[in-house]
Amino acid sequence: MNDTHSRIEALRAALGGRLAILGHHYQSDEVIAHVDFRGDSLELSRRVPQLSAEHIVFCGVFFMAESAAVLAREGQKVHIPAPEAGCTMSNMAPAPLLAAVLEALGRDGRRVTPLTYVNSSAEVKAVCGRFGGSVCTSANAKTMLAWALEQGETVLFLPDKNLAANTADALGLTQAERHVLNIRAAGSRLDLKVAATAKLLVWPGCCSIHHRFRARHVAEARATHPGCLVAVHPECPDETVRAADAVGSTSFLIDFTAKAPAGSTLVIGTEEALVLRLAKQYADEKIVLPLKSVRCANMAKTTPANLAALLENLDRLEPVRVAPEIAKSADLALRRMLDACARA
Repeated sequence: MNDTHSRIEALRAALGGRLAILGHHYQSDEVIAHVDFRGDSLELSRRVPQLSAEHIVFCGVFFMAESAAVLAREGQKVHIPAPEAGCTMSNMAPAPLLAAVLEALGRDGRRVTPLTYVNSSAEVKAVCGRFGGSVCTSANAKTMLAWALEQGETVLFLPDKNLAANTADALGLTQAERHVLNIRAAGSRLDLKVAATAKLLVWPGCCSIHHRFRARHVAEARATHPGCLVAVHPECPDETVRAADAVGSTSFLIDFTAKAPAGSTLVIGTEEALVLRLAKQYADEKIVLPLKSVRCANMAKTTPANLAALLENLDRLEPVRVAPEIAKSADLALRRMLDACARA
């Protein structure tokens, strides 16, 4: 590990200002040790056009590198150490199926505005852009769902049913105003009659990590650590969110931990790599524990070894590319989000 660490640092020094390494919060400490910037997916992607570096290395999963490539300036090249690092949630919403579902839902002239979570492919973002929709993050989902509800008669929120439910709860949408779509059999099983009466249509996807956190885990934490504070990510099921003391994005959870009183016991419901990093950071002030031990296998695919291999071959490797017609429509969806949030 020390040899790999030394190789990476030597390569970083040699590349100098030509290189910037970005790392998602869920990366391992061994990878985070080498990044210039860490953050959530969109926060990092938005940094890209502001950077002077020619080569942007994104330590995360593939849809994040795609978003960075969409927002990159001309001449910037985005790379990912583990191109095979996908996202199960993103895979639950294939772009051709989304387009077919939107066309079916709009056949009667009803305007359905798609709102995709940033955890989706560039092609899905592009479909949303073409259909007048936008993108949201876990931090701005409430703002963006309110925006989408103003655009037409119905919103289709995808791909995360849990984030959809928790955001709808925050906006006061009733259960009667929501409908979870049946997208099986290539969308042929849609109940168009029921869908036509709903304000919010929900795609039935979820995060394979956050969906595992349950209300019973919160109850167990409270029994084991009386007086603890429990904070969870909004990709968790709504029953888990209701049982917790606080809910918010990854950045919120980091801030919640930082601001908790000294001596607190905090139980955090998100990917364990981040929770254990926070536990180390605040070890002298407070106790920070994972709600449940869960790791993202795709985030773990980025390692110091493949980061070093990428840096050694940076000028010879093909960067992440998004087809121009997809990039244009995906960028449109992203810009709508940035504009809506600027006005909020």
